[in-house]
Amino acid sequence: MNNIKDYENLNQKKILLRLDLNVPLNNGVITDETRIDKILPIINFLIKKNSKIIVISHVGRPKGKINYDLSLKPICENLEKKINQKIHLINNDIFKLKKDDLFKDPNDQIIFLENIRFYEEEEKNDYSFAKHLAGLADLYVNDAFSCSHRFHASVNKITEFLPSFAGLQLETEINALKKITSEIKKPITCIIGGSKISTKIGIIENLLPKFDNIVIVGGMANNIIRFKGNQIGKSIKEENCEKIIKEIFENSKKYSCKITFPDDVLVGKNFNDKSKIKGLNEIEYDDLILDIGPKTINKIKNIIENSKTILWNGPAGYFENSNFANGSYEIAKSIINKNKNKSIYSVVGGGDTIAFINKINGMKNFDFVSTAGGAFLEYLEGKELPGIKALD
Repeated sequence: MNNIKDYENLNQKKILLRLDLNVPLNNGVITDETRIDKILPIINFLIKKNSKIIVISHVGRPKGKINYDLSLKPICENLEKKINQKIHLINNDIFKLKKDDLFKDPNDQIIFLENIRFYEEEEKNDYSFAKHLAGLADLYVNDAFSCSHRFHASVNKITEFLPSFAGLQLETEINALKKITSEIKKPITCIIGGSKISTKIGIIENLLPKFDNIVIVGGMANNIIRFKGNQIGKSIKEENCEKIIKEIFENSKKYSCKITFPDDVLVGKNFNDKSKIKGLNEIEYDDLILDIGPKTINKIKNIIENSKTILWNGPAGYFENSNFANGSYEIAKSIINKNKNKSIYSVVGGGDTIAFINKINGMKNFDFVSTAGGAFLEYLEGKELPGIKALD
């Protein structure tokens, strides 16, 4: 896979740059700028190389129809302030655009095409659409790892028509994930949360042979607590997952990977309640398990202390209520402390985990924070990503 930084002369080259700027919007106001901050290195790199940049991106799921509530306009305005440079947003029908129509003003260096998912051909991975897009530029760069699990025209098919390269962020993301899946420094630990164990079973199965510890927290852990014969009250759970859990424990023995789950928990009667510490044999029928308890926190901290590589995907509890944020906070603090003396390599991913890390202003305290959701998980499952394969 070739990286754009190795291309010799980018001066005045028209670069079709695929980015993931799918940021959360509330009435046109960006509520989390993480994904915009992540694309600054590639934008600044191409500006310095005096390239002409044509950005392709999307917001939301407009399903092939124009919806200006999902316009890229607020993102353009935000990015303009960050780089102190004017950005031209093109609303014209892409099918009517030609290469010579772009950059007529010599001062223009960055052009945004409007939300690429306004066109149904994008998600259909349409041959003609990809070919037309390619006709607007000299080179194609994919710096949207988080979209690279999609068979979409601007991610996959387009590489058939242009010299294609990985961007700076995409290569960084892949290198970080390689360090925890193939270039492993042991002991290696995975802390995994989320509500459904069935959605993460592929990851667990793929990581069991490679990892030393898998720590299960969050809603997923409730299923295991129940599987082990304990009450979980009215806590979030998933039905019909006993077979999956049984296989996890059998395979963990086979591969000598230790599975850790809560010994004690924090409960409340509702999501807004105060927290109460309980052992697994003390949970009542109207309790909600909303965080891990102090014994479990100490056990996890000890595992982190003895690890050299760590993957964290999924908070430990309902951190939106500060009474149930301590488990996630202590996990984060332990990893950050190890990071300070360079004695651990840490990769963090998943929307809820990032939301928590943002809440404690900890983004810069981990080796790598992935904004990719589905692509991150599919890579960890060992699946081949269409956008990456297309670059190869």
